[in-house]
Amino acid sequence: MADNYLENQFEQYQARKAAWEREKKLGKRKTHPTPPPTTDKATSAESTTPAESVKPDTGTTPPSCVDCGTQNCKYKTKTYPDFCLTTHLDPADQQWALERYDEGRNHDIMVASAEVEYEGYCQWTRVEEIMHFARKIGAHKIGIANCIGLVSEARIFARILRENGFEVYSVVCKVAGQAKSSVGIPQQCESIGAAMCNPILQARLLNKAQTDLNVVIGLCVGHDSLFYKYSDAYVTTLVTKDRITGNNPAATLYTAHSYYRKKLS
Repeated sequence: MADNYLENQFEQYQARKAAWEREKKLGKRKTHPTPPPTTDKATSAESTTPAESVKPDTGTTPPSCVDCGTQNCKYKTKTYPDFCLTTHLDPADQQWALERYDEGRNHDIMVASAEVEYEGYCQWTRVEEIMHFARKIGAHKIGIANCIGLVSEARIFARILRENGFEVYSVVCKVAGQAKSSVGIPQQCESIGAAMCNPILQARLLNKAQTDLNVVIGLCVGHDSLFYKYSDAYVTTLVTKDRITGNNPAATLYTAHSYYRKKLS
């Protein structure tokens, strides 16, 4: 029953999307088509039981958004669960966030991001979205912080950027060729390479190059965190490294109930 419901909803969504795209070309459409449900029967419009009826075992941490199946904060057609962050939101937190959108370039970033989503909805690849976003925020010099294992992909991206009028400056993860042992990394880690990844130096060199926007291509888990922390320019990610899935980490989630079930249990 749930599968039939989701299939019907997807077909209706496809029809709405096609109509939206036609109207958008004519300049008549200002809002996006509502996406179909993507979870289980808890999200079905036919269901009158909110997701909070099945409390997840979250240990000492209270349930949060990932434990909700209604998505009522978006659709406004269902019932918020008892643990909903929206209904329990401290007005001071909401006001604090809204005020931050008026600080510095935050407002420009938010508007540009929303416009890119609207204008390229289900049409532009992430490469295209990054270029359109960069233009909207006035970013001309694009920094690339890439893994040395994805240098070919970084070169292709750089070529695309240059052909579209951008200036490019890249810093590879192994810059400086520093030994892992020099920062206290255990010696056994050198069995897969003695030179350490250097995300903080990557960020510093891109800062010195005065890049307008930095793009991450395949930095390791954790190294990307340090790069985000030390980058002066805003950062977006083009490629997320996953050595097993061909840099498609979502594949593990899509197959969590089949191929990867035993690994994730």
